[in-house]
Amino acid sequence: MFDFNDIALFVQVVRYGSFSEAGRRLGMPPNTVSRRIQGLEDQLGSRLMQRSTRKLTLTDAGQGFYDRCTEAVDSLQQASQDLTAGRKVPSGLVRVASTANFLDFYTPAAAAAFLEEYPQVRLEFLLDDAMVDLIADRIDVAFRGGADSETGYIAHRMPVPPIALFASPDYVGKHGIPRTLAELARHRCLTMPHPSSRALWRLQGSDGVEEQVEVAGPFAAGNTRALHQAALAGLGIALLPSVVTVADIARGALVPVLPQYSRGNQSLCVVYPSHRQVSPAVKAFVTSVMRKFEQAFALHGP
Repeated sequence: MFDFNDIALFVQVVRYGSFSEAGRRLGMPPNTVSRRIQGLEDQLGSRLMQRSTRKLTLTDAGQGFYDRCTEAVDSLQQASQDLTAGRKVPSGLVRVASTANFLDFYTPAAAAAFLEEYPQVRLEFLLDDAMVDLIADRIDVAFRGGADSETGYIAHRMPVPPIALFASPDYVGKHGIPRTLAELARHRCLTMPHPSSRALWRLQGSDGVEEQVEVAGPFAAGNTRALHQAALAGLGIALLPSVVTVADIARGALVPVLPQYSRGNQSLCVVYPSHRQVSPAVKAFVTSVMRKFEQAFALHGP
């Protein structure tokens, strides 16, 4: 008779990529994990994975066994969680991945309010405009623009305010403000690095028609947080997510430029690692972030 716990353990070992990582997450010694998987292989009469010092590789038999077992294991885990989730208080560590400017929108003050409501939760942020490996980096939830379902499943896709043009009052006072999109070519624009030192901005006008303009400027950076800070410092006109400029506009640190132009139809995807069960703490945090985006979208309008 097969021990179905060993089958579930095999599925977790494949997902976490090693005996040691699976053992760490499941609270058992790696040699115990290895011994139980070997026992399962003996019962099946087939090698499921090849071991090496660096990684585990599934055999053809192991891949087929994993593909057939993983959905059943997930269904059992989900059924168990559904029975107990209503009684659980959100607690534990939530590791969050997002772009470098995420905390410009979901501010430390918002995080403080969330943690006051859920004092048993801890938050860790991995903020980088580059895509991260959700499994390898032990991420519980990621917030991405245009996320690909191949890296996980998308639980929510939320519309967000558009990307638009902003500059500081100091910049506008010194250099004026463009009256047409074409005039941006003569202004200092803050862009992502490009081999030609120029960037092509494509924006939609109020009539929904897309137009484009080639721009350049004295400052380029590889993430939007740096471009945001450069705009605040008066270095030029930046193309920024509207959600991160709300407080700056309210205190007069930034002003809209050519507000009839924007890059619309933006959305935010909430992505979880494939097949991982979502804890009450993660659900509570996602709900908190979604409320912030809903408030921002209501403020800006569709």
